[in-house]
Amino acid sequence: MTKTHSTNTNRIVDLRKMWGTWPAHQKIFAIALPMIISNIAAPLLGLVDTAIIGHLPDSIYLSAVALGAMIVSFIFLLAVFLRMTTTGEIARAFGRKDVAQQRQISMHALSFALLLGLLIILAKPWLLDLAFWLVQPSTQLRDYATEYISIRLWAAPAALINLVVLGILLGRQQSRQAMLLVIFTNAVNVVADVILIIGLGLNVEGAAWASVAAEVSTAALGLFMLRQLLQLKKSWQLQTAYFARFFGMNRDVFIRSLVLQLCMATMTGYAARFGDLYVAVNTVLMQFLMLISLGLDGIAYAVEALAGAAVGRRRKAEVNYWLRLTLIWSVIFACLYSITFALSGAAIIGALTDLPDVINTAHRYLPWIVVLPLLGHWSYYFDGVYIGLGWTHAMRDTMLISAIGVFVPAWWLGQNLLTKENANHGLWLALSAFLLARGVSQWLFLLARRRQIIE
Repeated sequence: MTKTHSTNTNRIVDLRKMWGTWPAHQKIFAIALPMIISNIAAPLLGLVDTAIIGHLPDSIYLSAVALGAMIVSFIFLLAVFLRMTTTGEIARAFGRKDVAQQRQISMHALSFALLLGLLIILAKPWLLDLAFWLVQPSTQLRDYATEYISIRLWAAPAALINLVVLGILLGRQQSRQAMLLVIFTNAVNVVADVILIIGLGLNVEGAAWASVAAEVSTAALGLFMLRQLLQLKKSWQLQTAYFARFFGMNRDVFIRSLVLQLCMATMTGYAARFGDLYVAVNTVLMQFLMLISLGLDGIAYAVEALAGAAVGRRRKAEVNYWLRLTLIWSVIFACLYSITFALSGAAIIGALTDLPDVINTAHRYLPWIVVLPLLGHWSYYFDGVYIGLGWTHAMRDTMLISAIGVFVPAWWLGQNLLTKENANHGLWLALSAFLLARGVSQWLFLLARRRQIIE
């Protein structure tokens, strides 16, 4: 009887090691769920912004704000490396319970963000010339978009500081505060839109200043929160060696982000060669990737914070434990997305557009959308793993290998071996192979260095 009881107890212990305890899963979702809500809240509140501009008497205002916002968002999106590297660094210091080091990392990251933001302001003329050389809008649209972008970029230091603050809060596993900051940003933007656009009639200029007000007020609130959490001091000492290392990490993630954005942009940019219909189709279908990121980003945030803290505590078994549990949820989310897209993909397309040609053509590519979560969730997951471990150089290298060694050849073969009618399938083949290659290359690198997780 005693032996049987002992065997059952051992089985329960083994299952807990494999599948995790309920409190462990609660801990994952304590980080992931607020960030999933944040990812949903931002575009929903952004709809109010678009609705206000969209009800002005001339459509040029909506076009200018849409174009300007796209360009500014792309610039700031490339700076997301600040959030990612800061999260990993803070998570490891948080695991060591080293508040002094968290303070030092925060001050270096905030200084880097401020410096980069000022450089963006100084580079404004060149950034505008490059953007309009690529987009080539009409003269009137260019004038309004220039006005919008010129105002928005004044908030570059605040916008980048917000990325750092978000990274610090996530690294400290304080995702509720991070969620509140994201919602606060969008709420201020909506209120300022109403006052400046509807109340004062400032149109495009009002929309730009509303966004500036949102970024600056959020930065002020975020810095106040950090001062309370970490007792940030006005006087601090710059550590040149650490600053250089932090710069190197950010350079690696910047290269990774730039290559990723170029591959994604190819899906709509190159589709222009097939005709306007395929640009519209791919634009609609790429929204499915946005839906995928709502859930998978939340799991990635969780693994960054939890695995990073375990690395800081130098507990390899704990690192592996969190990697296993978050991978389980990544797979679950991927399967749920695939099932949802298989059952409701056509309905989602219908909700995104009412153009018959776009709907009918998009249906031909739904099989790619159904398998995309299963192929792509690995890259989301491993990005979180590598940030938690601090392996930014590996993120860069595996991204370059996947883009140059898989995406480019698959794209070339698809365009040269397929008929013009099926060439767009070649683009989706290239994207699917690229996402899978990212996951496989990151997995192989992790296997090769699994003994070096705790160095």
